[in-house]
Amino acid sequence: VDEIQLNALPDGTAIGVALANAASRLKDSQAKSKVAVLVTDGINNAGEIDPLSAAAVCEGLGIKVYTVGVGGSKGLVNVPMPTPPNPLTGRSEMRYVQMLLPVDETLLRSIAQRTGGRFFLATDPQSLRQIFREIDRLEKTPLQIRRYVRYQEVFPPLVWSALGLLLLPFATTFLRVTAEP
Repeated sequence: VDEIQLNALPDGTAIGVALANAASRLKDSQAKSKVAVLVTDGINNAGEIDPLSAAAVCEGLGIKVYTVGVGGSKGLVNVPMPTPPNPLTGRSEMRYVQMLLPVDETLLRSIAQRTGGRFFLATDPQSLRQIFREIDRLEKTPLQIRRYVRYQEVFPPLVWSALGLLLLPFATTFLRVTAEP
């Protein structure tokens, strides 16, 4: 959650495409339990695949979908928005703006119910963390995570620099300093 890049993709929510993508990735999984977690406001306004059709595909493949609605009709939600880039540094920072984000609870509940999952509503970061803890408690299959780390080797340049400094006194013994009259 901490590494999510906001505004990295064009605006729009393609719930059906997201579920179809999850189904495609999980269809050959040998795991005891196949689970997808859909975090959205539930407003499907992009994509060519109907969300309920994609949910039917997930159901057929035995994929349980937990839906997490982000927002709410009962009040304002703090939404992180990037500030314009600083002209000197080029960096932009995140600020929170209160917005009314309606959630299509009916659609999200239908998807979860059809696939054997559950619907959750997150209105703030704390409730989102609690929801993920609850999903983790419900799903007992251990998850293996592969982490890829790109290392940059800095040892050789340091060794060559140190060797050069060590050899510098020997190289200077062959130099003679003479004064010109």
